[in-house]
Amino acid sequence: MAPPTTITHHHSMNLRSMLEKEKLGHSNFLDWHRNLRIVLKQEKKDYVLESQVPEEPPSVPKAAHDAWLKHVDDSLDVSCLMLATIIPDLQRDLKLFTIFDMIEHLKQMFGQQARTERFETVRALHAYKMEETRNVSTHVLKMKSHMDQLERLGSPYPLDLATYIILNSMPKCYDTFIMNYNMNGCDKSISELHRMLKTSEKNIPRKHPPSPSAYDLGGTSQEEESRQKLQREATSWQGQREESSPKPTTQKEEKGC
Repeated sequence: MAPPTTITHHHSMNLRSMLEKEKLGHSNFLDWHRNLRIVLKQEKKDYVLESQVPEEPPSVPKAAHDAWLKHVDDSLDVSCLMLATIIPDLQRDLKLFTIFDMIEHLKQMFGQQARTERFETVRALHAYKMEETRNVSTHVLKMKSHMDQLERLGSPYPLDLATYIILNSMPKCYDTFIMNYNMNGCDKSISELHRMLKTSEKNIPRKHPPSPSAYDLGGTSQEEESRQKLQREATSWQGQREESSPKPTTQKEEKGC
């Protein structure tokens, strides 16, 4: 049987592979930051992100000095891990930063991007209404993709609010379904609500029959197209911002890289 230290090291390596598979680029900071914190929490090193490494303490007991040395070593280890799991142009910008300054700089750099993406997603979600000619499955899945995106951005909708938004987006031919759903006090997940709407769709009279969904035809999902569009806009915005921002490295360092 392997000793506990060997098992812990093996688990740490498995978790670190998450960061290596999806390096930090211009549009995935939230996912990368969440994975980083998971890895560091498992390794008991997440504290290095919360404060600067203090100055070396003068004449203190050995235990206090050993704790300071551990903070220094852990900060160096996490700093190398972060630099190894981000794209090269960000590496050049951050290689001279301390670990604490590095993470704060990234939060500031990508904070506006996340706020913009969050706003655009909320606006698209609330503006989206189903037309009678539209397939209910396509409609619900697209709305769910917006909600999943908001959860990824750190602003998840509670289940009851998400349900009300979906029901409110339905056309008038679904009024009877909505009334029955509310009167019966249904408390369903979004997936269960989706199945109920698909079942009821067959019995709802419409002026025009719904068109088949992209999923039924095996085509590209509109959720994925919407997500890719948002990512392209966020990447474009970030590139414009970086072009207008001065680089912290010197000309000599840039040539050396």
